[in-house]
Amino acid sequence: MSLDAPTTLSGLLVGVVVGLTGVGGGALMTPILVLVFGIAPQTAVGTDLLVAAVTKLFGVAVHQRHGTVDWQIVRRLALGSLPAAALTLAWMQWSGAERVGDGLIIKAVAVALMITAVGMLLKSWLHQVGKRERIKRPQWFRRLQRWLTSVAGAVLGVLVTLTSIGAGALGTVMMVHLYPLRMNSHKLVGTDLAHAIPLALIAGLGHLLIGNVDTTLMTNLLLGSVPGVLLGSLVGTRLPMKFVQGAISIVLVLVGVKMLMH
Repeated sequence: MSLDAPTTLSGLLVGVVVGLTGVGGGALMTPILVLVFGIAPQTAVGTDLLVAAVTKLFGVAVHQRHGTVDWQIVRRLALGSLPAAALTLAWMQWSGAERVGDGLIIKAVAVALMITAVGMLLKSWLHQVGKRERIKRPQWFRRLQRWLTSVAGAVLGVLVTLTSIGAGALGTVMMVHLYPLRMNSHKLVGTDLAHAIPLALIAGLGHLLIGNVDTTLMTNLLLGSVPGVLLGSLVGTRLPMKFVQGAISIVLVLVGVKMLMH
């Protein structure tokens, strides 16, 4: 295996962002691989999923030591996301969708980026709506909370398996709405990272079996992303998170437009 410095540096930068916010793994890495390095979209998706699974494992280790992972919410999300990911992979294999044209994959990634950006921009508003409903109708809200969490997980499972995008950004948006009184910013990041690991692993292994993973590319990305996520997780509490996530939202919109025009 040959070391590729630009690829490793890209992994480092994306790893830092993931460690800081829990957001931006697939949403940043997949477009970088396609637009900057010219990697085939289906290979970018499959490779990024396995990179994300390993990278986020190190981030979760840091958050677990600080007690910022809510494992009950992780289980509820996984109840929906893991079966959805497995069914999506089965459909891709059965229908031949893994061999779909690059143009369609790029458009799917672009749409996922747009949805992710909108979700991040509406995050504060959705948190307030959830908080109001939680206080006004607590019993009704709590009764639906568990099942809606699994439904949200299922949506993430399909989206992440197809595009590698959504586990972080959309996952955190869904959690602030469904758990407005329970989640602070640090628990949000830790819980999101913990849920993303099994989801990305199952989806990534499925893509590996299909043939959509470049192991040399994956290794170079991991050489950068693992130290990056550790650094981001350690210093995340010292940065203004609203500013960071707002900046990421703007970047995602611009990248999404670029991919639609690709």
